[in-house]
Amino acid sequence: MQYLYLGLAIVFEVVGSSFMKASYGFTKLLPTIIVAVAYLTCFYFLSLSLKTIPLGTAYAIWGGLGIVLTALISILVFNHAVDIPTIVGIILIVAGVFIINFFSKTAVH
Repeated sequence: MQYLYLGLAIVFEVVGSSFMKASYGFTKLLPTIIVAVAYLTCFYFLSLSLKTIPLGTAYAIWGGLGIVLTALISILVFNHAVDIPTIVGIILIVAGVFIINFFSKTAVH
């Protein structure tokens, strides 16, 4: 269940970040409201996951996957350019999350 909470925290963080771009510096009301609700919901689910997942592990997964998914949204939805260093960086982040989940003795399985 703790990883479901962490997954929901990641989804809401990505939604919040994506709508932050759409809010144009919090000048558009609806996207701004979505940002606030998404981040509050994100942190609620993150706090639930922290009941059983160590802070460093949860934050690495949350931050890493949030970065990767937000970068993909940026590319696919906002048509931002991507180059080789960006792709390599994203691959390294995914590799780090994979290593934590499958090889770290501190990760909860």
